[in-house]
Amino acid sequence: MTTVKDHDQEKVQLDELTNSGATSVAADFGVDERAFLRKLDRKILPGVIVLYLLSFLDRSNVANARIEGLAADLKMTGNQYLTGLTLFFVGYIMFEIPFNILLRNMSPKVFLPTCTLVFGIVTTLQGVVHNLTGFLIIRYFLGVAEGALFPGVVLYLSMWYRRTERQYRVAMFFSAASLAGAFGGILAWGIGHMKNVGGVSSWRWIFILEGLFTCVVAIAGYYFISNYPAKSAFLKDNERAFIEQRLAIDRDLTTNEGFTWSNVADALKDYKVWLYAMAFHTMSLPLYTLSLFLPTIISNLGYTAAAAQLLTIPPYVLATFFTVAIAIVSEKRHRRAPFIMCTSSLAIIGYIILLSNTGTHIKGTGKTATVVYNRPGVSYVGMFFCAAGIYPSTALVLSWPAVNVSGATKRAVAGGLQITIGNLGAVIGTQLYRATDGPRFIVGHATALGYLVGNVVVAGLLWYFLQKENKSRDRRVENGEKAVDEWKGDEDLRWRFTI
Repeated sequence: MTTVKDHDQEKVQLDELTNSGATSVAADFGVDERAFLRKLDRKILPGVIVLYLLSFLDRSNVANARIEGLAADLKMTGNQYLTGLTLFFVGYIMFEIPFNILLRNMSPKVFLPTCTLVFGIVTTLQGVVHNLTGFLIIRYFLGVAEGALFPGVVLYLSMWYRRTERQYRVAMFFSAASLAGAFGGILAWGIGHMKNVGGVSSWRWIFILEGLFTCVVAIAGYYFISNYPAKSAFLKDNERAFIEQRLAIDRDLTTNEGFTWSNVADALKDYKVWLYAMAFHTMSLPLYTLSLFLPTIISNLGYTAAAAQLLTIPPYVLATFFTVAIAIVSEKRHRRAPFIMCTSSLAIIGYIILLSNTGTHIKGTGKTATVVYNRPGVSYVGMFFCAAGIYPSTALVLSWPAVNVSGATKRAVAGGLQITIGNLGAVIGTQLYRATDGPRFIVGHATALGYLVGNVVVAGLLWYFLQKENKSRDRRVENGEKAVDEWKGDEDLRWRFTI
C-alpha cells in the first residue's frame, strides 16, 4: 500500500494516492490506462453480465410460470408455493460463502460456466416435476446452485479492477437483474402460446426452454469467460505485468492480514459493517418481492396471463436504464448515499401509489368472480416507480463496502455479512404476497414500503457517520497529529470514506 510521505498531505484520500501510483505504473509499462480499461470492459463485463442475466432469469421465471398454471397443475396452495420460494433462499444463503472460498482455488474460466451449467440443468428439471415435494426440492437445489455466481463474479472482478473501479462494474453487472425481468416477460409471453404443445403445459415449457438455453450459453461460457490475468490469453505480457502491479499498488493490506479471529472480531465490532449489511437487507426484500411477484401483481389488476407477461417488460426496461445511468453519475460524483436515498424514495412513491389506489369492483359471477381495480393503470404506473427505484439502489448498496472497508480480511467479512443478512430480507419477502391478499396485496406493499423507508434511514445514517468521521480525521491532521507508519486499514488517519 502506498503511503503519504509528507504528513501535511494526509487529507488526501487514499484513492487519489492509488490513482497517481497507477498512472505512473502505466507509463512504466507502456500502457494507455484508459484504453486498457476499455479493453478489459469489452472482454470481461459482457460475459459475466450474460451469466448473471441467466441466473436472475432462472430464479425468477417461477413468477411467470405461476400465472401460466404452475400452482394449479401441481395442486399447490398459495402458501405452499411461497414455501418453495423461501427454500430457494435457504439454499442460496447456506452455500454462497463456501462456494466463494472454493472459487479462490479454481479457475473462473471453469468455475463460473460450470455453476451456470448446473443451475441451467436444475431449472430444466423444474419443468418435469409432478408434485409439491418435487417442486420444493428443486427450488432448494436451485438456490444452492445459484449461490456461487454473484460472490464469484464479484471476486473475479476484484482480480481485474481496482476498488475505485469496481463500483461501476458491479452496477453494470447487476443491471442484468432488471434486464432479466424484461427478457423473462417477453419469453414467457411467447412460450405461453405453446400450451399443450407435445402434451406439455406452457409453464413447463418456460422452465424447460429457458433452462436448456442457459445450459447452451454455459457451455459457450467455457470459451468466452476469461481466466485470471496471469493465464488470460488476450493479454500481452506488459499488460499482464501492469495489472499485477496496479493491483499491488491498490492493495490495502494491514500488517496483520493472515486469518485470525481477531481480524474477524474487528469487522464485527465495526458498526459501519452492520449498517452496510442493513442497507442491503432493507433493499433485498423489495427487490425480490418485485422480481418474484410482479407478474402476479399485474395479472391481479385484471389482465390476462399473456397480457401480464408483456406488461412486466416496460418497468424492467426503465429499471435497467436507471441502474446504468445512476451508476455512471454516482461514480463520477464519488457519492453513494445521496443517490441511494433518492432512488429508494422513488420506489417509496411507487408503493404509495399502489396502496392509495383503493377503488375495486367485482368482475364475473359465481366461482369465476374476482376483485379487480377500477383504475388498474394507476397501479401499473406505480410499478414503474418501484422498479426504477429499487434496482439502482440495490446496485449502489452492494458495491459500497468494496470502496469503504479496508483490509482484505475485514472487507471479506463485511461482504459476507452484507450478503447473508441482506438475503434474510428476501426470505421474509417470499411469504408476504399471499394469493388471498390480491388484488391490493396490502401486507406485501406496506412491508416493502416500510423496508424502503428503513433503507433511506440507514443510508442517511451512513452518510452522517462517514462524513463525521472524515471531518474528525481532517481536524486531527490540522491539529498536527501524524499517522503511524503501520497501515491500520479504514481506521487509519489517512483513510477517507466515500459517502
